Amino acid sequence: MDNEKRYRLKPDEWKLVDAYRNDKDQHSLLTKECNSVGIDVDSVSHYWYKSQKFSIFAKPNEFTRDDFLNSIEALISNYSPSYPQIDYPKRTDGHLLIINPADVHIGKYADALETGEMYNVEIARKRVIEGVTGILRHAEGFPLERILFCIGNDILHTDNTMGSTTRLTPQDTDGKWYRHFTTALELYVQCVEMLMQIAPVDCVHSMSNHDYMSGFHLAHALKSWFRNTNGVSVDPHPQHRKYYAYGSSLIGLSHGDGAKKNNLPLHMAQEEPQMWAKSKHRYWYLHHLHHKQRYQFMSSFDNIGVTIEFLRSPSGTDSWHATKGYTGSPKAVEGFIHSKENGQIAHLTYIF
Repeated sequence: MDNEKRYRLKPDEWKLVDAYRNDKDQHSLLTKECNSVGIDVDSVSHYWYKSQKFSIFAKPNEFTRDDFLNSIEALISNYSPSYPQIDYPKRTDGHLLIINPADVHIGKYADALETGEMYNVEIARKRVIEGVTGILRHAEGFPLERILFCIGNDILHTDNTMGSTTRLTPQDTDGKWYRHFTTALELYVQCVEMLMQIAPVDCVHSMSNHDYMSGFHLAHALKSWFRNTNGVSVDPHPQHRKYYAYGSSLIGLSHGDGAKKNNLPLHMAQEEPQMWAKSKHRYWYLHHLHHKQRYQFMSSFDNIGVTIEFLRSPSGTDSWHATKGYTGSPKAVEGFIHSKENGQIAHLTYIF
């Protein structure tokens, strides 16, 4: 038809067409037509509806990201374990332990013949367990009231089935992507189960450049796993800069590849003005660089306004980094002790 007009329906309009399809008489016609050509009517997800005035193409709503996340959480929640209640001791002089296994890159592959050291999925898993256990041993002399477990930050090396990062940079990988994901989830669960025996655990996810999407999904899977556990909380949300308050400390967490470091103190003050006003000690813990860097922004001669620190990584050196000469940095998992009154009072390092 020369004057035929085709209209793509909005979500609300789809409901009207769906009602039309469900009408008994029309549905019978649709079923009869499908049967005549050997099409399963239940497989019909969209079709043309033609009348004397309009020819309308109808299709159902797209499956949104929220729908996907809700379906994942609903699936896992049905199998979520229920841990026994833990009666934690009351601390008159409590401390916060921060454990931050940064840039683990599960799925990265390095051949010792080329790079000088081996690195694969199993080595990555063992280093995180060894590093977390080592940090706990270093922290034994402190009365721990709470634990901040930093997750994300390139926990996974790739973000798709093609063995590349979120921006499609090819990577040397060990094994399949689904093995990387399940290994990372099992590793996080094992770490949290270890930490929750000591104090309540707050897991905070940081979005990162190697696994921007899959790391986000991993954080939601961890949240679903511990949904019935009173002593564990998981923040899986996609904000690039997150803030955590403990006593007089205000702690900022970010991967380190986003906002410029010189702007981070002002971001902290603007994005969380009430937390800023209540704090005396302020810190940014960043990742991404795989080696130690520390910056201090001073509000006056004696009083440090904000301390910014990039953390070391336990991951091995792959082919690209070895070729570029980005070698020699200690491989480590790092942690920190914060007191309620005096901020960071100890820096814990487990070096491999």
